Amino acid sequence: MIKARVTVTLKNGVLDPQGKAIEHALGGLGFSGVDSIRQGKVFDVVLETSDRAAAEAELKAMAEKLLANTVIEDYAVEVL
Repeated sequence: MIKARVTVTLKNGVLDPQGKAIEHALGGLGFSGVDSIRQGKVFDVVLETSDRAAAEAELKAMAEKLLANTVIEDYAVEVL
């Protein structure tokens, strides 16, 4: 079995209203010095294979087809 993590984040230049709301809320809670926050998604995936190269290719296909909206989001695949 291979454990992996796919991290999806908004591309630079794409507005992030949820990140802005979190940034504002942190200021209201007394956390000063927070310059910027961008939100994202993390997917922890377990694959029933021992072939790391095949797993990485499959994870990238999953991200391209479903996990990320590649028009506005970037993704990173990490085999753990």
